[in-house]
Amino acid sequence: MSTSGLQVSLRQRAPIPLAAELDCAPGELLALVGPSGSGKSTILRCIAGLHAAAEGAIHCNGEAWFDAAGRIDRPVQARRIGFVFQNYGLFPHLSALENVAAALGGLTFAERTARARELLARVHLDGLEQRKPAALSGGQQQRVAVARALARDPAVLLLDEPFSAVDQVTRRKLQQELARLRAELDIPMLLVTHDLDEARMLADRMVILHRGKTLQAGTPDEVMTRPASAAIARLVGLHNLFEGTLVEDGGALRLAWLGHRIEVARVDGRAGERMNWVIPSEGVLLHRQDRPSRGEAENPVSGFVQDCLRLGPFTQLRLVPEGCAEPIAFSVPTHVVARNGIAPGVRARVTLRAESIHLMPWEAPSCGD
Repeated sequence: MSTSGLQVSLRQRAPIPLAAELDCAPGELLALVGPSGSGKSTILRCIAGLHAAAEGAIHCNGEAWFDAAGRIDRPVQARRIGFVFQNYGLFPHLSALENVAAALGGLTFAERTARARELLARVHLDGLEQRKPAALSGGQQQRVAVARALARDPAVLLLDEPFSAVDQVTRRKLQQELARLRAELDIPMLLVTHDLDEARMLADRMVILHRGKTLQAGTPDEVMTRPASAAIARLVGLHNLFEGTLVEDGGALRLAWLGHRIEVARVDGRAGERMNWVIPSEGVLLHRQDRPSRGEAENPVSGFVQDCLRLGPFTQLRLVPEGCAEPIAFSVPTHVVARNGIAPGVRARVTLRAESIHLMPWEAPSCGD
């Protein structure tokens, strides 16, 4: 086991079941993603020392913060945790400067004041030091909360849905500030979020949790394009999830689906095996109506356009293949839609890129999915 960074292994049956394994290296931002009740915030509370799991261990830079078997449970103040809460958690009767200074220990009053000013400047709150939380916007309050978290010179930074209480414009600004700030921090950072776009934009890696269990860990691209199971594909909201069967075709294994023999770049299975498969939106290519190209020979699929949703320069399309109830979802530049006369009810063809198709063992949808 590495002695640097954070290593977490937690198990309990109640009050929230946990069977979680994760690690986070110095300078890495790890996103914990999953539905409500999946144990994300409970894991942060365990790391911070606010909750002790029944079993497991937490190590930071080789030091045991928690070890149920060894009866080790270091108190909150001994763990050097920077914690940014969803609801900010600021003292309403203290100014921004005083809120940050309150987290600084072992310094004189003058030293605490100077350091608090430095931290507030670092999060772009120069000139607002004397304002109390009620006189600050939501985004400004969150910046104070981040400055206060950094005041402890933390070994680990924990962020629990830190941007959920602000408007969309402010959220984007805070995300950009976090991206810049994290480049300066050489400590493990854990971000709890329900927003997959946020996780993909900010995180080096993400952990998918469901009912307290770690289902998959990997880079955002790995998880979103190569989920380990159909259940994970559903949890992360992947639209193009289908079923097929592997068949022998010309000495190679292909995917039988709706009468097609789909070529797949990477096949792990045997003929006759039922599979789930997924393809990301970017792996679906619309054929030109006026002039075919050589690339359209790769896994061509015909169908009817179910709907078009224009979102500025891009338009989201849903194409229902012949004999299928589930549409294929993908996006194309809006000018391509206009040039090809794409509209609801129009017949169209797409290519399913073999390199983009990801196979998974078949599983029936559960009642909770």
